[in-house]
Amino acid sequence: MAQHGKKYLEAAKLVERDRAYPPDEAARLVKETSTVSFDATVEAHLRLGVDPRHADQMVRGTVVLPAGTGKQVRVAVFAQGEKAQEALRAGADEVGADDLVKKVEAGWLDFDVALATPDMMGQVGRLGKILGRRGLMPNPKAGTITFDLDRAIREVKGGRVEFKVDKTAIVHVPIGKASFEPESLVANLAALVDAVNRARPSGAKGTYLRTLTIASTMGPGIRVDLPGVLAVAAAA
Repeated sequence: MAQHGKKYLEAAKLVERDRAYPPDEAARLVKETSTVSFDATVEAHLRLGVDPRHADQMVRGTVVLPAGTGKQVRVAVFAQGEKAQEALRAGADEVGADDLVKKVEAGWLDFDVALATPDMMGQVGRLGKILGRRGLMPNPKAGTITFDLDRAIREVKGGRVEFKVDKTAIVHVPIGKASFEPESLVANLAALVDAVNRARPSGAKGTYLRTLTIASTMGPGIRVDLPGVLAVAAAA
């Protein structure tokens, strides 16, 4: 069993473990129970009623968080010609074609998201082992292979995040920082849950959205009332 420090144990006393909190109350509580000295990331953990071992029960997609992530995202773009110029105008941090492929092959990985135009995938494919193990490989399902680089870069830098169910049927996604106002955390949480709900796969049976928990970095988990979050999403 994991051993927790004094600060965590004190914060955990503020949380009723068996209670599903209304979204606004949960957002205030996750800020109050942040125990670290830096601006902690707040994550959402959504347990789904799916079996990811079956292809027709995989859940994956993207969502633009309305209040952003609170993180400065570094974007590398594999493009050439006019598309490379479009990427630069849109604010990409690194743009290149074969030269960028060689730079990554040599060990450079100073970026958080990689985008590529479809015509570059023949070259980018060589980076599968390097980028794949870090979750950085461009993928059409994640919207990171596209000719619309202007929109993709603006969305990624503005708060677009990817979600994907893991082998234990849980989706883990950062929804902001502990410094965010509660209203911003709730708006981001509602957008995420709504996107995951809309991504319900054809093979999912029974209750799809099972439980929702939010927590700050090294902070205690706080269960959130799912119908309450869906109501916020519907009203947005």
